[in-house]
Parts: sequence; structure tokens; C-alpha cells
Amino acid sequence: MAAQPEYIIEMLHITKEFPGIVANDDITLRLRKGEIHALLGENGAGKSTLMSVLFGLYKPEAGEIRKNGEVVRIDDPNDATALGIGMVHQHFKLIDVFTVLDNIILGAESTKLGFLQRREARKKVEELSERYGLHVDLDAKVESITVGMQQRVEILKMLYRDNEILIFDEPTAVLTPQEIDELMETMRGFAREGKSILFISHKLNEIMAVSDRVTVLRKGRCVGTVDTKDTNKQALSNMMVGRPVQLEVNKSPARPGDTVLSVRDLTVPSRIHKKDAVHNVSFDVRSGEIVCVAGIDGNGQTELVYGITGLEKATAGHIDLCGHDISHASIRHRGENMSHIPEDRHKHGLILDFTLEQNLVLQRYKEPRFQRMGFIDRPNIRQYAEHLIEQYDVRSGQGPVTVVRSMSGGNQQKAIVARELDRDKALIVAVQPTRGLDVGAIEYIHSQLVAERDKGHAVLLVSLELDEVMSLSDRILVMYEGEIVGEFDPKKVTVEELGLYMAGAKRGNTGGESA
Repeated sequence: MAAQPEYIIEMLHITKEFPGIVANDDITLRLRKGEIHALLGENGAGKSTLMSVLFGLYKPEAGEIRKNGEVVRIDDPNDATALGIGMVHQHFKLIDVFTVLDNIILGAESTKLGFLQRREARKKVEELSERYGLHVDLDAKVESITVGMQQRVEILKMLYRDNEILIFDEPTAVLTPQEIDELMETMRGFAREGKSILFISHKLNEIMAVSDRVTVLRKGRCVGTVDTKDTNKQALSNMMVGRPVQLEVNKSPARPGDTVLSVRDLTVPSRIHKKDAVHNVSFDVRSGEIVCVAGIDGNGQTELVYGITGLEKATAGHIDLCGHDISHASIRHRGENMSHIPEDRHKHGLILDFTLEQNLVLQRYKEPRFQRMGFIDRPNIRQYAEHLIEQYDVRSGQGPVTVVRSMSGGNQQKAIVARELDRDKALIVAVQPTRGLDVGAIEYIHSQLVAERDKGHAVLLVSLELDEVMSLSDRILVMYEGEIVGEFDPKKVTVEELGLYMAGAKRGNTGGESA
């Protein structure tokens, strides 16, 4: 009897090029059966491109792929699916107006005499959902469920197709801490069953907790593969960035000044439920401080930001910015007077089919420096864009003229952060500003937010990352079911205490361990 090959998948000497950039340069990656293999690297290092080659979305210029020791040809995702390879993409591939069940079976429909066997499909999905603890309402439309639930739908899509090699591309970027814990346990369960997992992540804590081996990419090349048990976070971050990285935020005590943002009795309706998403919320943010709104996703943080920035109309309350009432001001007026790093970079942060330089001046093209005799001054815009690209290390194949849609998610995020922080506004509303960024970029963005605070600007931070909440904020406000249920000093509160307030087990703290 022939011996079982050591590796279920081998990607040997893979090279993939795009205009102006070699995304994968002679990369070799080997995956064992039943292991969780992490793929780590900076934004734009080539991780997603490499996995897209394995899934058949891209064809490499050189190299070969083997499954169980035999060379295979993967021309498109259907070939990958036939080989038992499935992928959960960083930006989910779901149809919003379809139900959960329809999204799961789409493209893999079971038919009999030309008729869709929906009952059989439903039974199979329900069995998979129960077996792996991936419970989701099969009749709900995708547009009405949370991002955590949408990810479960993507995972069920893979399982429905009987995939044995599972690719997760930044699976935790949009999840709450609780959902991340659930996903990690689900992945361990898959590995115990003999499924093989390739796991792209920037989060060193998760890689250390769940992976068996780690392959590190840097600027399109493979730096090396290590056993997770034989390494640590600092060593991995050094491999990834090529230099020592400061994993802790260095900042002096805050020196708050005058009130910049004052929110009083704000109520914002929910788009999904009849109940208000934000109910009677009041707080202030002063110059020279970072105030963080913490909470489990779906407790009104998104709608609170929408109400402040004008993306959603508030039904009650007042908002003052630098002493001026903006409660009824237009979105444009608010946008011209505050910086906003939005939660959804594709929907509210970028115009994906515009170039990078066009996106970097979206709210500034009217300024005299970017105009000449009433026409847009393209040379000045190009020069400005090149300055921001260099300062924030925004990586793209063709520099300022790169179409933003073709950039990695992390570099899209860096472009938004660069644009908004450079606008020099008294108030910065930063929602998940480091989502999908590597440790080097996170270190830089954190230092820039602290620098903005130290310049005397007010920063309203919304984050689901408890490490970020604890290390970056000067005051913490916890939201639960649309209300502020506690205010804390990060130096005097524990993560466990915060967790109780976030889960609704405790409420009403404005003293004691608070600010």
C-alpha cells in the first residue's frame, strides 16, 4: 500500500505578476492534512493573491500546485471546488437580497428532472449548522443579518460543497471578540476532523492561539515557515516587517481642554428593527483626549457615528461641534468640519473605481491648492498623493494612478486614514481605524492618532478590539443596546469588568473605577 503523502497541498515556486508589481515572487507553501497553517504578512505582501491562485481566481505566471503529491490544474473556482478547496474571502461574496439558504446553495444546486431540490438542500444545511454550531436563520435575507452571521453563511457555503481544504482570508477582521472565540473553536473542530486550513491573519494573538505552523511573506517573497510552538509574537512581527515593532502604545497622560464635540440626548432609529438603535445618548469629547466607544458589535455604535456624521438622520437630540449646533447640518457641511474614518471602507470610505490620487482628494479638490482657473490642478494632486503614499506606506501597483479596487484591503484602509488625518480637523471620528492592518501599520496609525490628540484635536474612537480600546483611549464609554451604560478610566478598569458592561451584566457606572 502506497504511503500517504506528507502534504495535502503544495504550492511550488508560485510567481504572480500585476502591472507594475510582482505580487508573488517564487513562493513555496506546503499544507499538511489536519493542520491549521497561518499565512502572515504586511498589507500588500501577497497573501490574498497567493490564496486566490490556489482558489483559481488568478493564474500564476510560473510554478505548480500539487494535491496529495500529484500536479493539478486550477483554472477557475469550479476546478478548486472539484478538488475540495473552499475559500471565505475578506470581503464576503454574498447576494444581499437573497436568503441565507439561497446564498449557500447558489452554484451548487441539487436538481431532479430540472427542479431545484430545496428541501434536501435545506436538510443538509441544517445538519451542517447543527454539527458545527453555525446557527443562522436560513430564511433571513443576507442584508438583514450581522457581519458575524454573514461569515457563518460563507463557512456553511464551503461545508455544503464538502470542501476539505478551507481558506480563511482575514476571517476575524469584522468580528466581535466573542465571535472570534467562536470562530477559533470552529476552526479547531475542523482540524480535529481532518480538514486542512489555510488562515490569513494580521492578528498575532490569534495566530499564536490557533495555528500549528506559520509562513511569513514580505513584499511578495517567502521569509520562512516556523512551528508556532517554537516562536513568539515579537519574533513573528520582526519577520513580517523586517524590523523590531513596538507592540504597546507609547503615550503621555492626556491634557484635555475645551469641549469639541457635545452630544445631548441623541436618538437614532434602527434600519432593521422598530426599536431605536441609539436611545437618549449624551457625552462630550474634549480637545487633547481620545474617547473610545466600546461594545459588542450591533449595540448602536454604528448608528451613533451615522447620527454624528449625518449618514443617518437623528430623531431627537443635539450635536454641537466647536460650539456650533450641527444637529440639522448637511452631510457635506459636517464632512467639511470633521475627519471621519468610516466603518465600511467600501461603502462610505472610497470610490472603488476611482484612482488612488482621486480618492485622496475627495473632500479637498475644491481647495485653491488643487485648482487652477476653475479646473482641477492634476500635477498638484499627483504631488500631494505621492506625499501621502510615502508617508503612510500605501502600497499599490501603479502608485497614484492605481485603481483603488485593485488594492489590498489593508492598503485601502491606509489610504483612508492618510486622507482623513491629513485634513487637520478639530474632531476625528475613527471607526475601526486599524481593521485589517498589519502590526507595523497599526503601530503607525496608533502613533498618528496619539499625535493628533497631542496637537489638541479631539478623537472619538469606535473599536471592537479590546487591546486597542485599553491601550489607546483616555476615557472609555461602553454602549449596550443603544445606551451608554458606563464610563471608565482605562488605567483603573480591567478587561473583565469592561466585558460585563459590554454584555449587559452590569450598567450605570459613572464613578468608582470610571474617569
